[in-house]
Amino acid sequence: MAGLRALTSRGRSFLASGAAALLCAFFLGEHDLLRVSVLIIALPLIAALVVARTRYRLSCARRLDPARVEVGSDSTVTVRLENVTRLPTGLLLIEDTVPYAVGTRPRFVLDRVESQGVREIDYKVRSDLRGRFPIGPLSVRIADPFGLVELTRAFTATDTLMVIPEVVPLPHVRLSGELTGGGDSRSTSVAAAGDDDIGPREYRQGDDLRRVHWRSTARYGELMVRREEQQWQSRGALLLDTRRHAHRGEGPRSSFEVGVSAAASIGMQLAREGLGLRLVTDQGAQHLPDSGGGHALLDALAVVRQSTARSLESGVTALRQGGGDGLIVAVLGDLDAEEAQALARLRTGGVTGVAVMLDVRGWQQTPAHHPQVDESFETARAVLAGSGWRVVRLPAGTSLAAVWQEAGQSGRYAGPPEPMTAGDAA
Repeated sequence: MAGLRALTSRGRSFLASGAAALLCAFFLGEHDLLRVSVLIIALPLIAALVVARTRYRLSCARRLDPARVEVGSDSTVTVRLENVTRLPTGLLLIEDTVPYAVGTRPRFVLDRVESQGVREIDYKVRSDLRGRFPIGPLSVRIADPFGLVELTRAFTATDTLMVIPEVVPLPHVRLSGELTGGGDSRSTSVAAAGDDDIGPREYRQGDDLRRVHWRSTARYGELMVRREEQQWQSRGALLLDTRRHAHRGEGPRSSFEVGVSAAASIGMQLAREGLGLRLVTDQGAQHLPDSGGGHALLDALAVVRQSTARSLESGVTALRQGGGDGLIVAVLGDLDAEEAQALARLRTGGVTGVAVMLDVRGWQQTPAHHPQVDESFETARAVLAGSGWRVVRLPAGTSLAAVWQEAGQSGRYAGPPEPMTAGDAA
């Protein structure tokens, strides 16, 4: 029965034609027509029996190069199919399963794979949307040479394509407060105190053995490590505003997607400079694997989505509870004065605050101008700048790299000048 269900349209047509010829042969008494009808009926039945009893043993492996790509970039998928039996295969129709967002399903035809033979098939995928996309499983359709029967068999193995936000190379900007505990005083304090005065602690799994303090180890009889590496560890926090109502536009060019790309670019730049970052959104702190480095941040930003939250309260609370951050970088959408004041209070004397404010006026979906949005932006900017935050204005159509240099200049409002209007020129 499984073989009969695998009949193609051509196979069913053969059966129908053979049955009609058989009836005509009986009614007309034509023995030659009877032989022809038996042959026509037998062909698809024999093909179905042969295909159903076929026991090909195939192994499948898949490789993505690279497995992590930026939006709009290609990744090459290589499928390796091996015939592990002693019998050659017949006609094989290969189809891999891919999400619609990364392209159409690739289909290939293999005429014959010899015993212990290997075939490799390459195809490319790309996506203009961020996300984590499953690739696979692979399905193999076994067909007879006449195309009368097709039997589908599928593998179970899948792989994951990670499409991360666009990362823009940024110029190096010195941000004071990157080192928790204070800049250049690190080497002076350690040198003045001497190695004997450094407070050791018990060894914990994962500590670097180069930090073992042997004198204290001998004194206490257990492995001890120096604390100063943790006291001066680079730490920072990255806040991303994901509130739906705080952004404008749709699709890859919306203010939200530009904000995600800005967060990824800043995070990777600071990670390369040795700053350990934690990611916070308006939903709270986001878990990042300790061993992932900058890639863990990109993977988290690849799947971040807009939220329905109306305020930044949860994000501000997560930043305040985390503690120990020498630097806070906030990528923000539309803010009101109250939200700006809550953020402004996070910047204490030992913390550097950098606010990348998306000027959402440039992403308005309607040509009508909204004065309340303009007033909200300027008020929030003034509140943050007045509290010592370095404010970087990021308008629509401007690369973050063009304005990021201004983040290193404290005590001023950073950003490109406002375009002149006819009234200003007059």
